[in-house]
Amino acid sequence: MERVYLCIDLKTFYASVECVERNLDPFDTNLVVADESRGKTTICLAVSPKLKNLGVKNRCRLFEIPENIQYIIAKPRMRLYMEYSKNIYKIYLKYFAKEDIFVYSIDECFLDITDYTMLYKKTPEELALEIMEDIYVTTRISSACGIGSNLFLAKVALDILAKHSENHIGYLNEMLFRQTIWFHTPITDIWNIHTQTAKRLEKYRAYSLYAVAHLKEEVLKKEFGANAVYLIDHSWGMEPCTIEDIHLYKPKNRTISSRQILWEEYEYEEAFLVLKEMVQVHVLNLVAKKLVCGRIYLSIGYADRTINKTGGSVSLKEYTNSYRRIVEYFTNVFFRSAHKNILFG
Repeated sequence: MERVYLCIDLKTFYASVECVERNLDPFDTNLVVADESRGKTTICLAVSPKLKNLGVKNRCRLFEIPENIQYIIAKPRMRLYMEYSKNIYKIYLKYFAKEDIFVYSIDECFLDITDYTMLYKKTPEELALEIMEDIYVTTRISSACGIGSNLFLAKVALDILAKHSENHIGYLNEMLFRQTIWFHTPITDIWNIHTQTAKRLEKYRAYSLYAVAHLKEEVLKKEFGANAVYLIDHSWGMEPCTIEDIHLYKPKNRTISSRQILWEEYEYEEAFLVLKEMVQVHVLNLVAKKLVCGRIYLSIGYADRTINKTGGSVSLKEYTNSYRRIVEYFTNVFFRSAHKNILFG
């Protein structure tokens, strides 16, 4: 039986939380999440949907916002965002077993709904709309959803189709993928294809997934090594990994880890924000599994592949799953080892 996955994203999550906390509508409020004490060059962690509609981009700096636009500056409150994320996870648990849920990030989650459409006597779209409505009624946070026959297609449906849909839902199976996404450009809109990957594909005049799918396999393997397997599968809209596979995976040691591929080249401060988001997700994972951390590891890569990775590891003075304590250790490693004047990627 063809599986059905949802990928739900909480729209402009940090900015929306700050608006909700102020009893404001994020779609009618100019708000940015940024630490103003760091000066006008500080990067905005998030901007409200209304500001986006005015042309203000995520990850802009405060001084880049036009002077004629009046807006609220909200200092980031990571613990508050984690609390909202935890409460939304509880909403998912009302509908699905935890074995069918995979938290991808603080504001994004995959759900395997294959066995639930018959249970609830609803189509995937109807079930998605019910969950999105529940999230909004409970938290006042708006969301979007991708529906797909595998995890990759659900994510692509979210990223590319849902934003142009009236009900904020997109749907893809392998056939629709080849009809609608195969020729989509820029190719960096596709999940896990970042700027550096796109530049390497340009050597073969591969500007779309259709072009990638029709490159010779040996060419891709020579260029990307083991990662070519994922690129080849995704170019055909295929993804063999399931949420069950993710949950069944058992590392050889007791380590929680992840790798974040940047969509484009990031500057020092931007990369640090990404690190903090990754730490948030891992802390939520620790708390959910009732685990504590005794040692942290950090590896940092750069857009220029000729520059060696940096990073380090630290033994914690105590075992903890406190975000405040763990992010402090990661911050120290990052500031000590990351190159300040080299782009990350």
